[in-house]
Order: sequence, then C-alpha cells, then structure tokens
Amino acid sequence: MNREYLGFFGAFNPPTNAHIRLAEFALKATGAKRVLFIPSKENYIRDFQGKDRAYGDRERLEMLRLAAETRPWMEVSDVEILQESQPRTYETLCRLRDAGKDAALLVGSDKLPELAEIWAHVDEIAREFGIVVLTRGADMCARMIRESAYLTSLSPYLKILETPADTRNISSTLVRSRVAQMKELQREIGAMVPQEILDLL
Repeated sequence: MNREYLGFFGAFNPPTNAHIRLAEFALKATGAKRVLFIPSKENYIRDFQGKDRAYGDRERLEMLRLAAETRPWMEVSDVEILQESQPRTYETLCRLRDAGKDAALLVGSDKLPELAEIWAHVDEIAREFGIVVLTRGADMCARMIRESAYLTSLSPYLKILETPADTRNISSTLVRSRVAQMKELQREIGAMVPQEILDLL
C-alpha cells in the first residue's frame, strides 16, 4: 500500500483541526508524501447526507486552501466539486491516478460499515488503491472487521491506524453547532446595545 498520496474524501463542513491533524498523522504513519483533501459537492452533503447546514463548495475549498498554505504536505482537489453530480469514490481515485496522483483511500473507522453495505466498487478500491482507516471514538475496528465476512475479505488491503485520543471528539457537526450558538448570541447582544458599542465589545 505504498502510495505517494492519501486521498482524504469528506464534507469538510467545515474543516477542523482534527481533519488536519489526522491527515498529518496518517501521512507519517504510512510514509506517504502528500494528503489530497477532496471535498464532496454541497448538494450531496445537504440532500444525500442530510447535514443540518452545508457550507458552499467555494467556501469549503477556500477554507481548505487557506489551511494548505502553511502545510506543504497538504493539497486540495476540486475534482469532485467540478463534476456535474457527485461521483463515486472509485471514479475519483481513477481520475486522480490518470492525472499522476495514485492515492490510497483515507477514511474514518465510522465508514467501515458503509464499505460493507452501501459503497460501490469497494473491491476495486481495496485492490487497486488500498484503504487506510483512522479509528474514531470508541469504534472497535478489529471487532467490526472480524464480525463482517466482507470486511474480513478486505483485511489484506486495510491499514488500521489508532489515532490520537485528543482528536476523536472534534467534529464538523460540533463546530457548526457552536457557530450557530455564537451567531444567536451575537443577535441577542445586538438587540441590547447600540451598534456603535457592539463593535467595541
């Protein structure tokens, strides 16, 4: 599974310190040189994944590109966002390979059940690219794999990484919730003081 790139797919809605730290952790653990952050399309996040709020495609790309400016190992790809509809992960990995960026798939362990149940072309992804799995929360990867005949069959193509504990409870969902609370608080304060004073608070 020696690849120069790791393909980190996700909503990044918004990107968090955990995304960046885990990507760098995976980079060092696998010996890869760069991590490709590949954000999903906004309408896929909103309509298929049912997220409570989806930052726009341009917003998420800009956030990721700003983070990448000071991290030479971090690269941002708009390959999925530019497609008319959300492509399958395998299609994107093949497109990247054709462009000279042969990448292993980097996923969180919360995606393991999805690999067994709803993802398409998982066999091809595993055999042709390999899959690096970042453990999250209390997920028990070994047990999940052991209890699934399909995941067991993929074992030779999986590299499981036990991630730092202090990254496991940071999520985009929590960030969105805190941002919403902060905006509501700003509105409440704005109703209580003149705008000129609000700007100084």
